[in-house]
Amino acid sequence: MEKLSRKSANVTKTYPERIIQFGEGNFLRAFVDWIVFNMNNKADFNSSVVIVQPLANGMIDMLNDQDGLYHLNLQGLDKGKAVDSIELIDVVSRCLNPYSQFQDYLKLAENPDMRFVISNTTEAGIAFDESCKLDDAPASSFPGKLTQLLYHRFKTFDGAMDKGLIMLPCELIFHNGTELKKCIEQYIAFWNLGEEFAQWFEKACGVYCTLVDRIVPGYPRDTINEILEKVQLEDKMVVKAEIFHLWVIEAPESVAKEFPADKAGLNVLFVPSEKPYHDRKVTLLNGPHTVMSPVAYLSGIDTVSEGLKDDVIAKFVDKVMFKELLETLDLPKAELEKFGADVLDRFKNPFVKHFYTSIMLNSFPKFKTRDLPGLKIYLDRQGKLPEGLVLGLAGIITYYKGGKRGDVEIVPNDDKAITDLLTELWSTGDVAKVAQGVLAADFIWGEDLNLVEGLTAKIVENLTSIQEKGMYETVKAII
Repeated sequence: MEKLSRKSANVTKTYPERIIQFGEGNFLRAFVDWIVFNMNNKADFNSSVVIVQPLANGMIDMLNDQDGLYHLNLQGLDKGKAVDSIELIDVVSRCLNPYSQFQDYLKLAENPDMRFVISNTTEAGIAFDESCKLDDAPASSFPGKLTQLLYHRFKTFDGAMDKGLIMLPCELIFHNGTELKKCIEQYIAFWNLGEEFAQWFEKACGVYCTLVDRIVPGYPRDTINEILEKVQLEDKMVVKAEIFHLWVIEAPESVAKEFPADKAGLNVLFVPSEKPYHDRKVTLLNGPHTVMSPVAYLSGIDTVSEGLKDDVIAKFVDKVMFKELLETLDLPKAELEKFGADVLDRFKNPFVKHFYTSIMLNSFPKFKTRDLPGLKIYLDRQGKLPEGLVLGLAGIITYYKGGKRGDVEIVPNDDKAITDLLTELWSTGDVAKVAQGVLAADFIWGEDLNLVEGLTAKIVENLTSIQEKGMYETVKAII
């Protein structure tokens, strides 16, 4: 089978480079780049994407080797009808590694047509790191790299007000645009880049809060042979996603005009405030996802749809979603119940195998942003801890112990400081020390969670039960 390339796929059309994208992962390729693809084809957007690899190690070599091309397999139920489509996404012009191509990276700022910056560097990516320096090649943090790029653009065009950039971060933190802007402003001050540049950034550029929603299981390991047989080209970067998509952007009409998703019939909403959408989605979709994953995986189940077929896990998810997290939101209950039911249908999508192991990447930062706020609100309103959410946290802590599940090696994937801490704590063999040590980790939580009434004792109880009886029996006890 011939390797996928522009020549082998007979792709001749190219678009001007107008978008810089930080992140080459499955989500951005199945969501943002697919949206750009649709805007090019249906709304004459006429733009291509240059991908910047946020970390020193990544997948851009594989993508460059295919001339930026890859196939997207969308599957799901659309108005009750099963859809299973495969499209060749052709909007990525090239990919850069700023750690080995720093000057090429900076040159992106010299392109007068460049207009948008889009990112997804995980929840931990939008952070200020004072070890970053202006003359680093590149700065290690994502906001540091972006500030270097903006400053180079400011100098290249002598502060021209029509050369600002529109930034649309997709990281799943509330007010992601506000937080990113704050980090850039910190670097401007920390690196003494001057009031003129600060004013240009404030007036010529826009950093907008957004909310993204599409389940992207990633590389379709189970159906890859069938897909390749259909496309008749060797593609190592195939990505699978559900049909549902929603992008909520808190930005003015002027930005909407430049980003004509509505003309392409896409579910991209420009709104005065993304908060109601954010609270609903993060709490009722991502929240259950995060705690369901370790609980179901350690019960011997591999994918979300399989988990919802299991009576015990399905009842656990129902408990977490409708009896715990839903009770922490202030939107009308009927609206929340409808959204929750829709989420369950998406979880049950018969086409999508969303592996729990992929959801469990960076589980601790995810629990902090997606579930911890609900845990505290529930405790405050109900006067007791939410059993499902607490068991979910105990499941994460157990998963990070490592070891094996049957014959399969468990390899947690998170910040090294977190995995090192868990390895050290579990080496004591004392679940009380494990619980206290994890909950006391200020660098994870920004506080000492041992101070949350009853939490330490409940985590110890759950960890003990999981070690002695196994996860599945432990779940049964709370449903």
